[in-house]
Amino acid sequence: MSLGQVTEAVAVARNIRMSPFKTRLVVDQIRGQSVEQALRILGLSRKYAAVSVRHTLKSAIANAENNFGMDVDQLVVSRAMVDGGAMIKRFQPRARGRANRILKPTCHITIAVSPRDWD
Repeated sequence: MSLGQVTEAVAVARNIRMSPFKTRLVVDQIRGQSVEQALRILGLSRKYAAVSVRHTLKSAIANAENNFGMDVDQLVVSRAMVDGGAMIKRFQPRARGRANRILKPTCHITIAVSPRDWD
């Protein structure tokens, strides 16, 4: 492999307003799958996180096709991970002038696609 050869195309969705734990459940299902199979899995999933993961996967596929000239039919999901983002902090009024802190989690979704190895 030469130094100039690109082996994968990456797409990152940052600050998605959902729990990283719940999003990882969806991402774990598509890791290692062909992009065609991954899109099928995400299209049939009833999880709320599947919408954002599908959007990020489509972006990675478009990056591979348009930026690097990869064949879409030969792509597989080589890396898929979810990292925790910044917590959004809100306050809820309580009795006697007090306040409860509410933490709303966010996450970063990273999906990388690469051509299938025929070795």
